[in-house]
Amino acid sequence: MPTLPHLPGNTPHLTTGSVLDILLVSLLIYQFLLLVRGTRAVPMLTGVGALVIAFYVAHLSNLRTLDWLVGTILPYSIFALIVIFQSEIRQALSRLGRNLTRSRVSQSDASDGYDDIVMAASTFAQDQTGALVVIEREIGLRTYIESGVALDAHLSYELLATLFRPSAPLHDGAVILQADRVAAAACFLPLSMNPLLSNQLGTRHRAGIGITEETDAISVIVSEETGGISIAVGGHIERVTPERLRARLGELLSRYAPQSALPFPISSVADEIYVPGEVCDLPSPEPPKEAGEQP
Repeated sequence: MPTLPHLPGNTPHLTTGSVLDILLVSLLIYQFLLLVRGTRAVPMLTGVGALVIAFYVAHLSNLRTLDWLVGTILPYSIFALIVIFQSEIRQALSRLGRNLTRSRVSQSDASDGYDDIVMAASTFAQDQTGALVVIEREIGLRTYIESGVALDAHLSYELLATLFRPSAPLHDGAVILQADRVAAAACFLPLSMNPLLSNQLGTRHRAGIGITEETDAISVIVSEETGGISIAVGGHIERVTPERLRARLGELLSRYAPQSALPFPISSVADEIYVPGEVCDLPSPEPPKEAGEQP
């Protein structure tokens, strides 16, 4: 019976401590990648990686001057990284502290989050107040959060109503939500250049669609001209009623949204069927009939 050849040298012995060590290092690397994903830190890390590769090549090729230069600069780069990524490090420590001191969000809390968004959209529709709310999912929106005013506040109907009040200094731009937190307000979003969209869609609607084309976020849009409520996902948009909006949020966020007992105002906007893969143009409001005109 053939036997495996004896390998020269000391073969590593896999122990429970070694497996635990590998898992912890993998977890740290994974959390670090989640931290820098979608931020301006990615190109900086690319530059740091290029320096490490240059140091390795110089060491192997016996390039003494380059080896000495990179070896002298590399230890000080650690302090440079701390200064450059101080904002990301501070946010990571803050998020870690919140996760350790805050329990998981219950189903009732998730339901309350739906109600806050839907109630705010219903109020904006009644008052014809323009609003744009973006809900983050898997792909990070930190790049767009940094373009606005950071808040990191608990999501509530009162806060949304205050932010989008026409006299408020932060009513322009988008509000970005991360889970049950309002991450930032007055954020700038990319505009959609889809030629299939209706020409009647304004900047607010195109911004709400544009962010869903580049990420997997969800946009809730309220028109300032018509008071219509729309939801955009995957580059597509549909007109919805408050109850339809609540149901769609439950589907897209994979949460259970029980039937709401809140007295949502009756919307004059007809609920349209969402067709995946198609662009749903928003119908323009009918012009008012002249006095004495027969319907």
